[in-house]
Amino acid sequence: MTQSAEKVRRFEPRDPDWQGRVAASFARQAFMTETLGATIDRLAPGEVDLAVAFAGGLVQQHGYFHAGVTTTLADTAAGYAALSLYPKGFGVLTTEFKMNLLNPGRGARLVARGRVIKPGRTLTVTASDVYGQTPGEEDIHIATGLFTMIALEGLND
Repeated sequence: MTQSAEKVRRFEPRDPDWQGRVAASFARQAFMTETLGATIDRLAPGEVDLAVAFAGGLVQQHGYFHAGVTTTLADTAAGYAALSLYPKGFGVLTTEFKMNLLNPGRGARLVARGRVIKPGRTLTVTASDVYGQTPGEEDIHIATGLFTMIALEGLND
């Protein structure tokens, strides 16, 4: 890929307290924080990385991370990437997504890297890639997804 094709998108948040708003919203998601044990790994305008450590309660019958965990992590990272660009007083909901599971969900943890592809006032298109990570080993690309998010006024995220 040429340098011009690798153009990095830089976005400007419409809320000066976007980091606090994203972190507070994430903290209210008991399913993410308590059930899955997910954490925020990285925040940047239009970019959010979430991680979840391997745990026996998160696997399917073959011992891999369940696809529901993989998909949930990807969707949530993509949603918070979109929310990071929304104005104060707006929340985010997923309206559509497509996931491709590329490899079994293995590793000491999963990391989902949510990114805004095209921001909009009402609809925002995002993507999320999920990687299995184990210290000392190469990351495994577990899944990739494309998402459409809607900005809804009054959700107070």
